[in-house]
Order: sequence, then structure tokens, then C-alpha cells
Amino acid sequence: MLRPRIPTNPLPTGIVTGTARSDVPAVPHQTPAPTAPVRPTVQLTPGAVVAVIGGGTAVVLVVGAVLVSMLLAVAVTAASLAISALVIRSLVASQNHR
Repeated sequence: MLRPRIPTNPLPTGIVTGTARSDVPAVPHQTPAPTAPVRPTVQLTPGAVVAVIGGGTAVVLVVGAVLVSMLLAVAVTAASLAISALVIRSLVASQNHR
């Protein structure tokens, strides 16, 4: 149903030959490749290194605190659900004994 159509390249109809000219050199003159512009190197001062390390440490601590608080919230929710399930189970069981 859905078949890709592969284009076909037309075959050449005849032999194409170039004309020889004596005024054009056989090897063209090659120009050197353009070089990339020189970028200045990054120089870190001791204060910048301390700032980068301090910023990275702060990010790691904040992300860690957020993840731990999310884990604690999940644990508290699971514990409260378990306790409420036990209470409901005991109430249902006491209703059946009466």
C-alpha cells in the first residue's frame, strides 16, 4: 500500500568530452584555507574558582535537600495510609464480631 518511490537517475545520453585549452593551466592555483579566528583563552582567577566551587556546592545542597524532603513526604504519606488502613481494618473486623 505505502511503498516508497525511489527516484531513478537518468542515464547519460552520450559521451561528454571536454575541450582542451592551452591558455588554462592544468593545475589550478590553490588558495590556502582560511584559518579560524583566535579566541581569547579563559583565565580563572582564584576568586572565580572559589565562587564556582561555592556555587556548585550550593546547588548540590539545595537539590539534595529538595530530594530528601520529597522522600520524607512520600514516607510520611505511606505511614499515614498504613495506619489508617489498620484502623479501618480493625473497625470492620469489630463490626463483624458483634
